[in-house]
Amino acid sequence: MKSLKVPFLPQLTGAGADEIIRILETESHKSSIDEANWPEFSYKPITIFSLARDEERFYLYYFVRGNCLRAVHYNDLKPVWTDSCVEFFVQKPGDDFYTNFEFNCIGTCYAAKCKNRSEFELFSDSQLSQIKRYASLGQKPFQEMQGLFTWELLVELPFSLIGLDGRNLPKMLRGNFYKCADQTELPHYLSWNAIESERPDFHRPEFFGELILD
Repeated sequence: MKSLKVPFLPQLTGAGADEIIRILETESHKSSIDEANWPEFSYKPITIFSLARDEERFYLYYFVRGNCLRAVHYNDLKPVWTDSCVEFFVQKPGDDFYTNFEFNCIGTCYAAKCKNRSEFELFSDSQLSQIKRYASLGQKPFQEMQGLFTWELLVELPFSLIGLDGRNLPKMLRGNFYKCADQTELPHYLSWNAIESERPDFHRPEFFGELILD
């Protein structure tokens, strides 16, 4: 099982997107999403992420470089996993549910509180509005394009959306990070921590890694 140290960086509070990215680039830990768990989906675009926090939220930054780029969905709660997509699933200690956050490359979000793949509660519009997103590609949708592309996504996730109190955080959370693109010419299902399931399935909290909070 992998573990990731999540640094406390108070200088993130109130910073603009460019400054946040600079801080994460220099002060946080970079990790790769590179576990191709299913041989029939072997394509591995370069996907690197950084995660840090202040007293109120997580700051999650993705860098992706690979072939095929798709962003059809521009309304939240649509199936963004069919586009060029990155994801973050997180679970508090002792909870029997987890929260999943999924974003396509223009920042469209699908988020839910889940007990498993089939039992979940979607986020409300007011909850989704609290998730700040900064996409290097902008917000305009487009059909799939072929070629070699680089894109970035910065997301700010308030702890309250995960049921956490930033002033009284646990020492450790469990979670996983993913990269997928179901309906592109090169479909793929990559994870940070390895998943041991017969078919592609990100909704497997038993394979979450450890997120150690500073």
